[in-house]
Formats: sequence, structure tokens, C-alpha cells
Amino acid sequence: MLKYKLKFKDIKLEDFKVYLFALFKAILPKKKIKNIKDLESFIQKKSAWVSQVTLYNYLKTRMGTKWVLHFDDEIFLSSINKAKWNIYSVALQDLTFYSLSYLKVFYNYQEINKANEIYEKILNEEVKNGMPEEVILRAKEKFGERLQKIDWETHYKSWPFNESALTLYEWAPIAEELKSLDRKIVLNSMILKWDNIKDEFAKLISI
Repeated sequence: MLKYKLKFKDIKLEDFKVYLFALFKAILPKKKIKNIKDLESFIQKKSAWVSQVTLYNYLKTRMGTKWVLHFDDEIFLSSINKAKWNIYSVALQDLTFYSLSYLKVFYNYQEINKANEIYEKILNEEVKNGMPEEVILRAKEKFGERLQKIDWETHYKSWPFNESALTLYEWAPIAEELKSLDRKIVLNSMILKWDNIKDEFAKLISI
């Protein structure tokens, strides 16, 4: 069971920034996807949004107002950061594979060989934002393994976001006895967020 020593004076504006900005981005005007650079930007921003919102919503639901406080438990704070990067790295994979599979099937997009290039470029850019090297290396290895097995013709409709949903469940820093009760809710929460992104993607690539 998680235990915290909480103090109201520890509340700081910085604790709200990532979560609130992620929510705010969802209502910003949407830019059409017209080239590979736009696609990379879409994949990066939407993967970050889904990762942050689902993780912090889960923590908020399980912990109430405690989720916005600084804790004396530095190990727990480190766990949140580690979870964030690991979930994000797999969310990037899912959206990269989904986007290219969808484009190939419905728009006859032929440059699916750019999948690895897109993914590694985004990861390398995240180094400056503090993404741990071990997470990046592990993510690239996992991406390569998934890439070898993917069927581009069917991937977009074959539970394309299951991996990131499972990663959210795996890495969320919640006590196991509590998390086991939440499995279905946690997985569905991320799948529903991805459904919104799928709808948005279809609109942004339409002529």
C-alpha cells in the first residue's frame, strides 16, 4: 500500500503544468497532415497527450487530490517519471504503426519503410527533454521486434493500441492489490482516448 506524508504548503503550480497543458492541447485548432513532417508532429504530440492524460487521470482517480502534491517519498516520484517515459515510448510505437498501416490501406501510401526513421527521430528529439537513455534503447529494440512481425494490410484494425494500454497498466505506480481491480477500466480508458485520436487522424489526412 502506498503511504505519503502530505503537506498543503507543498502544492506548487509546476505540478499542474504537464497535466493541464495536455488537456488544453486537445482543444487547440487542428492542422492538416500534408507531409511526413506533419505526420511526425502528429504522432509525437498525440502520443504524449494520450500517455500523460491516461496516466495522470488514473493517479488522480486512485489518489484523489493527493496526486498533485509533492511527496516526501522520492522513490514514488521517480516511479511516476519512469512510468511516463515508458508508456510514451510504446504509445509512439502504436501510433506510428497505426498511422502508416492506415495510410497504406486507404491512401496507397508506399513509404512504410520510413516507420523506423520516424520513430527514432522522435525518440532522439526527446533526449533533450530528459527521456532516459535506457528507456530509449529498450524502446528501439522493442520497436524493431514489432516491425519485423507487422502486417501493414491489417494492423490498423487489429487492436493497434493494445500494447500501450497494457504498458499503462504495467507501469502505473499503483499498489498491485489495487491495480489488479482496475485492469479493465485502465485498459479501456486508454483505448477510448486512442479512438478519439483515430477519428482525428482520419479527418486530418482527408483531402
